[in-house]
Amino acid sequence: MTLTIKNKNAESTVYLLNMENSILKVLIYFDQFSYPLTCEEILSFLEKPAEKSGLINTLDELLKSQKVFKLDNFFSLQNDPSLVTRRNKGYQKAANLLVKAEKISNLLYKFPYVRAVGISGSLSKYFADENADIDYFIITKENRLWIARTLLHLFKKNPFLENRKEYYCMNYFVDEAGLLIEEKNIYTATELFTLIPMAGNKSIKSFFEINSWSYTYFPNRSLPFVKKDIKTHSPWFKKLAESVLNNKLGDSIDNYFMRLTTRRWKKKEHEQRLNTKGERMGLKTGKHFSKPNPIFFHDWLLKKYEKKLDEKRKAWGL
Repeated sequence: MTLTIKNKNAESTVYLLNMENSILKVLIYFDQFSYPLTCEEILSFLEKPAEKSGLINTLDELLKSQKVFKLDNFFSLQNDPSLVTRRNKGYQKAANLLVKAEKISNLLYKFPYVRAVGISGSLSKYFADENADIDYFIITKENRLWIARTLLHLFKKNPFLENRKEYYCMNYFVDEAGLLIEEKNIYTATELFTLIPMAGNKSIKSFFEINSWSYTYFPNRSLPFVKKDIKTHSPWFKKLAESVLNNKLGDSIDNYFMRLTTRRWKKKEHEQRLNTKGERMGLKTGKHFSKPNPIFFHDWLLKKYEKKLDEKRKAWGL
């Protein structure tokens, strides 16, 4: 009997420490964005399968020891009520921006070779501050990414959009031959699970299926649901343009735009140019992808996350 009790106590202690470690990982990650989370959100981002009852019990222990703070319905590592105010305001602004984002996504889908459009970035987490952009994740037809991207960016340079460029941040492209995300980590898994599909159901379903590796990071979360009715009708001019360029000429033009864009962005990186937010500009390019260079944000964020995680683990005795 005594041995059984000791074993149960040991198992309980191990479970508590594992759950604390998992909770800490979630809160540390989102704390980098000053973003408190609900209990349900924490559960969905835990690294191991878990029950809500176990999470609530562990959170209660963390609240008692003041390792974690409850702010209204949110949990945070910071005892700062202004975080809740900030998040609630951000949610209201995001709701308004998402209405615009849906209309713009349907417009972008009408461009030649665009096969799917989704919303990423902070807006996909239903948050927008005063400097918020609308970030788009775009899937194109195989081997036509660079034609599609060039046409979209030429459209963005339209003088009528001069004061609305923040609504057209088309910064991440993959084509149907490059749907597998190369960088597999907590950042890319988070972006994948929070992506909001807007148009193009077939390609975006394939994207989620190919990137099922993301479940190893968040086994309690479901990938975004793709509605059957989000596929927008392709207009005649899209069909016409594609029929004209579905040949060797189209191959040559696509390769030319890839080389041209790559040269231009390498020059920007060499000159250490900054965007309007004061961030280093960089682009990682390939035949089947065009995405922000990870060394300027992605890698920096992960290093910062690991450093904070180590510090908190020591403080918590994990």
